[in-house]
Amino acid sequence: MRLASPRPRLLKAVAAACALSAPLAPAATAGTPADGDDRHRAGEVITVTTARVGAPGNASVGVVPFTDAVYADCAAAPESASGCVTVGGVDYPYEIGRLEITVAQWVAFLNTADPDGRDPFDLYDENESGETWPKYGQIAFSEDARRGRHYSPAQPQWADKPYGFADFLDAARLANSLVNGRVLARDVHTEGAFTYVTYKVRLSPRTERGMYDLDRPDTTRTERTGFVVPSQNEWIKAAYYDPNGGGTNSYWKYPTNPGVFGDGDATAPSPTVLDPTTGDVTNAATQPLASYRPSGGAAPSWCPAQVPPADCTDVNPFGLDPTTYAELYQGSLGTVGQARSTSPWGTLDQGGNAVEWTDTITPPPTGQDFGRVWRRLHGGVSNAAPYQIWPSAVGLQPQDNYFYRHTYPWLGIRIGVVGNVAPEGR
Repeated sequence: MRLASPRPRLLKAVAAACALSAPLAPAATAGTPADGDDRHRAGEVITVTTARVGAPGNASVGVVPFTDAVYADCAAAPESASGCVTVGGVDYPYEIGRLEITVAQWVAFLNTADPDGRDPFDLYDENESGETWPKYGQIAFSEDARRGRHYSPAQPQWADKPYGFADFLDAARLANSLVNGRVLARDVHTEGAFTYVTYKVRLSPRTERGMYDLDRPDTTRTERTGFVVPSQNEWIKAAYYDPNGGGTNSYWKYPTNPGVFGDGDATAPSPTVLDPTTGDVTNAATQPLASYRPSGGAAPSWCPAQVPPADCTDVNPFGLDPTTYAELYQGSLGTVGQARSTSPWGTLDQGGNAVEWTDTITPPPTGQDFGRVWRRLHGGVSNAAPYQIWPSAVGLQPQDNYFYRHTYPWLGIRIGVVGNVAPEGR
């Protein structure tokens, strides 16, 4: 197994504490692989289901970051030191993942993108190992495994949980792998008012160019059709915009229910309860429902049954004592989709569970980027309060924050689709 390299205990603790607030560590620069011209070299096959989002040209709304309101536009918003952001309007139909990308899907991508287990693009961090981090480590690495099988879920229970150690460059590489891969099948089906599209795709090992050109740190979409990391507006529309006019100005307060703006967390969804050894949701009959930490309550939590209880509470890669560890690390990622509360377009888990990257570039909060690219994230997280799942929770982070990725196991990915993606020959 690949183990964490030795680091002084104090340095590890400082890294963890900093990463949970506002880390500013540089990340390695990825090069361009010598993949040749074969865009369909054998890779793993994954299935991705998206929800169709229509009503092109919908109205946007104004939000003051992290406040309990939406406005018809920013002219209607009160003056604030935080300013106002216009969000949610999208002029075209598109699709967005019904679910977050799971550990099983990410493992298939890792074994495709890094079949020799050499990790040239820094896709794997030693803290993702279940040996290094028993409670949160999702993925095992075996140096001696055969080609294309170096990575696997750390425990079987992780396979259907959201992958939680992503930075934006990871998400962009997955989108490139999908774009450069072969769509084997596409199925459109409806469930009630929602339309879903299921793609069966053979992934490509070509990850550095495709939808995103990773030779450019500030890369944006290079194609009008294909798999993407959703934009902030695409993400927010899918989570909150109600084409039937519900909510306020046609926007829900939560991705699970309309709620009431201005009432704090009074109309928040109920918090999930997770099986303590499997991470499955046990209270799905309680609706609406989301994985987050309620005000004054405990965050949903679990640890694989195979892990000794003392290792769940004490062992961590930072050398933190159990009390500090318990304070800093609350909340676990639950099985995708089991909360069962849908957004206005039929997506699941856009509220809570893992916070998710978008491809929207934004100015840094300090006004100085120090040569780094910042992008928006959305969706709250299983250890965060309900205000993190409001539409005004327009979070941001450097796209390549090494410390954050090294210490924060709740960073997820949801894939989108723009244009008409169909199997070749159709």
